[in-house]
Amino acid sequence: MEQLSPSDLKAILHSKRANIYYLEHCRVMQKDGRVLYLTEAKYDNLYWNIPIANTTVILLGTGTSITQAAMRMLSSAGVLVGFCGGGGTPLFMGAEIEWLMPQSEYRPTEYIQGWMQFWFNEAKRLEAAKTFQQARISFIRSIWSKDKELKAEGIFYDDSIVGPQFIAFENKITQVDKVGDLLLAEASLTKQLYRYVAQKTSTPNFLRQRDDPDLPNQFLNHGNYLAYGLAACCLWVLGIPHGFAVMHGKTRRGALVFDVADLIKDAIILPWSFICAQEKMTEQQFRQQILQKFTEHQCLDFMFEQVKSIALAHGK
Repeated sequence: MEQLSPSDLKAILHSKRANIYYLEHCRVMQKDGRVLYLTEAKYDNLYWNIPIANTTVILLGTGTSITQAAMRMLSSAGVLVGFCGGGGTPLFMGAEIEWLMPQSEYRPTEYIQGWMQFWFNEAKRLEAAKTFQQARISFIRSIWSKDKELKAEGIFYDDSIVGPQFIAFENKITQVDKVGDLLLAEASLTKQLYRYVAQKTSTPNFLRQRDDPDLPNQFLNHGNYLAYGLAACCLWVLGIPHGFAVMHGKTRRGALVFDVADLIKDAIILPWSFICAQEKMTEQQFRQQILQKFTEHQCLDFMFEQVKSIALAHGK
């Protein structure tokens, strides 16, 4: 069988790749120039192909193992690998926070250089954080205005309940002069969105607690980690280390991953966690729904656009 070269494997831009995999109770290996995962059936072993050239992230859950040859091929294709618990959360320690990062010396340098030009200036860092939040609100407005399935659930950006909240937050963005105040305003808005979507999906008395076993909280955790995978992929491709956050705590090595993931979490993860919980979906069904929405609304493209724009604009 013809062997693929690393250049062949990178033919699909990361911003255009469609797949995130979560695997459990299987063995990931290289066979005949392909990456496969092996599951053990009662009477036979089953092999399944992973199209690595169209994959951004692989999450390895409980009961998994991976061979060195498979990791070499995944690295050649620029696929991030993360080790996690059951259901995709939590992420365990790998390299570069939670991810095993492919090695490449040929990533662009202009974005990290632009990022560094503003990052050490506190005022410019605040301006970058505000730009992130403005982009986040614009993305919510765009998705909630055009997604027919959200409209069917009665979720609208300009609803009389949350419309004023969005306007108030946008005004607050321009007024704050400290990152801490921006974080408080962002947390307040997110609480309002939880309350709004919980009301629309008949989820009374919802309380956001990461360790709560109820479906909405489980799905929020799961979906957030999928968003973190996209964010980590975006930053790796652009060559920006995860520690150079503009909003989340600078003492956390992965804080910039959280900043970038926030661009899409409230627009996609938040409403669909409640909708899928209301429909009593399984974790696999929820994950498929989220990945479909990531692709439909070009979430990874949006992340790339925003991070590149901030790096180049604020670094001048």
